[in-house]
Amino acid sequence: MEYEPVIGLEVHVQLNTATKAFCGCANVFGVRENTNICPVCLGLPGALPVLNALVLKSAVKVALAFNCSIRDYIKFDRKNYFYPDLPKNFQISQFDKPLSERGFLDIENNGIKKRVGITRVHMEEDAGKLIHSESEPFSYVDYNRAGTPLLEIVSEPELFSPEEAYAYLTDLKMILRYLDVSDCDMEKGSLRCDANISLKPKGEKKLGVKTELKNMNSFKAVKAGLSFEIRRQTECLEGGEKIVQETRLWDEKKEQTFSMRSKEEAHDYRYFPEPDLPPFSFAQKEIEEIRASLPELPQARLKRFMDSFGFLEKEASVLISDKDLADFFEACLKVLPLHKKIANWLIGPISAELNNRNVSICALGLTSERLVRLISLVENGTVSNLVAKDVLFQMLETSKDPDVIISEKNLSQVSDTDELKKMIEEVVAANKKSVDDYLAGKENALMYLVGQVMRLSQGKANPKMLRDLIAARLKQ
Repeated sequence: MEYEPVIGLEVHVQLNTATKAFCGCANVFGVRENTNICPVCLGLPGALPVLNALVLKSAVKVALAFNCSIRDYIKFDRKNYFYPDLPKNFQISQFDKPLSERGFLDIENNGIKKRVGITRVHMEEDAGKLIHSESEPFSYVDYNRAGTPLLEIVSEPELFSPEEAYAYLTDLKMILRYLDVSDCDMEKGSLRCDANISLKPKGEKKLGVKTELKNMNSFKAVKAGLSFEIRRQTECLEGGEKIVQETRLWDEKKEQTFSMRSKEEAHDYRYFPEPDLPPFSFAQKEIEEIRASLPELPQARLKRFMDSFGFLEKEASVLISDKDLADFFEACLKVLPLHKKIANWLIGPISAELNNRNVSICALGLTSERLVRLISLVENGTVSNLVAKDVLFQMLETSKDPDVIISEKNLSQVSDTDELKKMIEEVVAANKKSVDDYLAGKENALMYLVGQVMRLSQGKANPKMLRDLIAARLKQ
């Protein structure tokens, strides 16, 4: 029997507000353990929570960006469970009256576009963090993270492959970065994803028994974890076993999942209304004001780049995939209105350096003014495109201006006709076969000879002049 996977994702996003969700403690990462805490986030007797207004506004922005409807009546609830990293023994969350519901996100996978429903976007607080010691028979707990504002974004079970899940997460993260509500750094835990997956016979409408996957700290791990779980569940069903509803952890080293505990249901948490935070509602005017404050989102920017600059969708997609990269592109355009040239540098050499160094464009150490200056030097013939790529590397290593590097290393392009002719004579004498091939009608032989002169000149020869000079020489 052939089985189909059905996947739903729950994404938890830490908001980058200055203070926590319900108290005045600093919302920062990486400080000494148990220093950003107070009676409210520790749940001490008599402490009362107060909702951070910026948390609420950020949550509404996210909900609207994902096309959700803001509810008329909103309340907080207590989600009760007992664990050492939860000092109050309950988490302030939202249950039956969440902030928003019924949204969607349009994604594309392998050239196929589809709309994925979003069940809800709601607010809650984070728990603390357990630190497990390998050398000691106990664990430590750090409550700095307790009370950090979270948004939970829950998708409908409308993803049918690990690849679709990966595309959904990539686009979701991109929108969150454009909204500037979170740094979405999975290594810091700012963005975390749990995946629910079940298998059903192909064509069957009724969903199978689901398992929940946790402990996936990258989108790549989400894809790998889902792929493993599909194989595991398929083998179980084909072997006549029943799938057990449970929570499973992903082991990245072993590249497999293993059982953690039986899956909880909503009634296991004994939800009830949070008595210290009264229900509230929004005036439609307030919602529209927040909607009007939304920045240009990725899909709108993609369309503008294609319409305004004539980019192919593939080119524009690379530029808008990171908000900082798209902003950098537009900053360059204000100085030098050569959109195609700038885009080629950003999509090619710049993106290669970003990947090699594993940094963002902001951390690369390159200003838009310096890149524009380098492109200008290529355009006016001061250096060749090939040499300019080496100049770029030196700029990143030394933080020097391109003019300084070109002067120090004597990299200016050779455009002197007599000097070029001397090099051409040397290459023609050493490459008789290529000369004969060109004279016999093989045009590619000419480009080979151009390449040999470029190598002889260490990339400094003017390639635009070379082709004409070599062709004229061979005709003699």
